[in-house]
Amino acid sequence: MAAIQLLRHATLLFDLDDTTFLVDPMLSEPGGIPPIPNSPNDRENPRVDLPDVDLTYDAVLVTHRHRDHFDDAAADQLPADVPILCQPEEAEEFREDGFTDVRAVESTIAFEGTDVTRTPARHGHGELAEQMGPSSGYILDGSQTIYLAGDTVWYEAVSETVDAHDPDAVIVNAGAAQFVEGEPITMTPEEVGSVRETVADDVPVIADHMEAINHCLATRADLAAAVDGVAIPDDGERIEL
Repeated sequence: MAAIQLLRHATLLFDLDDTTFLVDPMLSEPGGIPPIPNSPNDRENPRVDLPDVDLTYDAVLVTHRHRDHFDDAAADQLPADVPILCQPEEAEEFREDGFTDVRAVESTIAFEGTDVTRTPARHGHGELAEQMGPSSGYILDGSQTIYLAGDTVWYEAVSETVDAHDPDAVIVNAGAAQFVEGEPITMTPEEVGSVRETVADDVPVIADHMEAINHCLATRADLAAAVDGVAIPDDGERIEL
């Protein structure tokens, strides 16, 4: 059994068998985070409320520590002893935040019957991707295999991950996040279409990471108009996989 519930942006409750992961918690009140610098607009973040849901989970899975994926509110509100699964480069920062059970995912670790494998991600193009710092995706493998692509553009490692792991579902961060200069740093509608074309027709592709942060310029409507066969959940919506 697997299901995801989108809270907002990239914050998910992800159920796999008997384990629930809280993914990329951004828990601030609307307007609690300043606009992303060097963006095409100056709207404060998050732009939408956090749905009223039961935040019950067994572990926290963080793709990277940009503040729209792990914010100060999450650092303050999450229990100090909650297991945090993260990139090796960021493990010490979580410990400095006071978390006592930080588990760096070098390649694959087991958690409560789920194998968690870190996968490559490229958070932008060219020099901008280097400036954005490391970002990761994850394969979660239990009774089903789910690919959380994380903050990445479409490039060869995404298709290689699909080929290597043959996932039962793929979750992509869309929104075409962009600065004033340079290309988008998360998937555009066209790149989500490339994911859709790469996986088998019966494999769900689910897109999040839209309409909550000021520099995510592609909307749900933009994506729905550009690509067929992609699930685009509303905030608070749960999808059984």
